[in-house]
Amino acid sequence: MGKKDIQVTILFSGGLDSTACIYYYISQGLNVRAIFIDYGQKARRKEYCSAVKIASHFNIKLSFNTFKSKNEFKSSEIKGRNAFLVLAALISDPLIKGLIALGIHSGTPYYDCTDLFVNDINRILQGYYDGKVILEAPFLHWNKRMIYNYSLDNNLPIDLTYSCENGTDMPCGKCLSCLDRRALC
Repeated sequence: MGKKDIQVTILFSGGLDSTACIYYYISQGLNVRAIFIDYGQKARRKEYCSAVKIASHFNIKLSFNTFKSKNEFKSSEIKGRNAFLVLAALISDPLIKGLIALGIHSGTPYYDCTDLFVNDINRILQGYYDGKVILEAPFLHWNKRMIYNYSLDNNLPIDLTYSCENGTDMPCGKCLSCLDRRALC
């Protein structure tokens, strides 16, 4: 099997980390596509707008899926979000194969940004897909600064990304994503 035969599905938010993740796999010559999941997050419209522009920039297929919830998600940690995104990708594409990739990184206090989380999800995927679908997180041991520098070094379209959890036209400057991004400048 050649590299082009390996399918990589990026769980894509339109932010810096998942944009870098797209480039990471494209630069390896792999067959990359992205999936955007609308789960009711406040920033979904702005995130999706960025995702469309970035997918066009990289000339990759972008799928869009909506999952309804009674909850209105506020900014900050959403417990179970990354696990939900992985499982939503499985539901969205029953024929999924290859790699599912998340742009998660170190430097956060969240379980779903750890080796343990990736291992736990891979055990679940093993049960469903017998090794035909694997979760990867290529930046798991990188911090945000390293991803930012990687993006700069590779001329990624940082200006097209969106990372404010509140979904405002101008980033709010107060949510965790804005504070994380501000620390880079």
